[in-house]
Amino acid sequence: MTRNRHLLGWLEAAPLAVILLGFLIAPIVMIVIVSFWGATEFSIYPDFQFENYAFLFSSPVTYKVFGATFKYAFITWAFTLSIGFTVAYFLAFHIRSQTVQIALFLVCTIPFWTSNIIRMISWIPFLGRNGIANQTLISWGVIDEPLEWLLYSDFSVILAFVHLYTLFMVVPIFNTMMRIDKSLLEAARDNGASGLQTLLHVILPLTKPGIMIGTIFVVTLVMGDFITVRFMSGSQRANVGRLISNDIGLLQYPSASATAVVLLCTVLIMIAILLRFVNIRKEL
Repeated sequence: MTRNRHLLGWLEAAPLAVILLGFLIAPIVMIVIVSFWGATEFSIYPDFQFENYAFLFSSPVTYKVFGATFKYAFITWAFTLSIGFTVAYFLAFHIRSQTVQIALFLVCTIPFWTSNIIRMISWIPFLGRNGIANQTLISWGVIDEPLEWLLYSDFSVILAFVHLYTLFMVVPIFNTMMRIDKSLLEAARDNGASGLQTLLHVILPLTKPGIMIGTIFVVTLVMGDFITVRFMSGSQRANVGRLISNDIGLLQYPSASATAVVLLCTVLIMIAILLRFVNIRKEL
């Protein structure tokens, strides 16, 4: 009987295991293999060499690009966390009606009803030299001439990132906050805790799993993004995703694979560090 249950368990897990093996593990293994291959201007040849990694780690461009990627990820994380925590806190603790909570939450998802590219490109006519933002500021007398740094700059890149990925921070934090027992907040108030003390010593510690899940989502998405940096910077900025994209465009697949492997290892290390601070399994 026990043997049959064990066999049944393996059979139930087999379809998911096959899917993960075919669509996750196998592509990653192939990327790792290709990263050791060689390439010329016209061809790729199977080989086992460390030339791609040697060139990657010896080039100052690599460290500059990785630095820019970390910068984008950190600043985007800071803004999305601030906005996401505030929105989730308002929905969870200031809106009493569940119907209103659901309605407001759906309002937050409205931008996701369209493509990421459309939402990103919609900022260009708004931030441009003759765009809505500059024309409004000039008409109000705030500035005398258009601001050049609103578009095709780090500012526009980060603004687009925050716009695209804030909801990935709102959802897990809101989900965690909704699980907090409201009697804990009442107990804190009864014991003389101020609103700030309740936030710092009760709500924030209990919201840590949601914050970590949101952080993982936002950081991994920003680290792997390349199209946002390309369009919103006017091809004047670069991150690791753009580096990989450029290599692929030049048919330098081994070099692109090596960069992808380094990026994957970097992201996995960051996730492993984040998981040391909280047990996400309880949240899942």
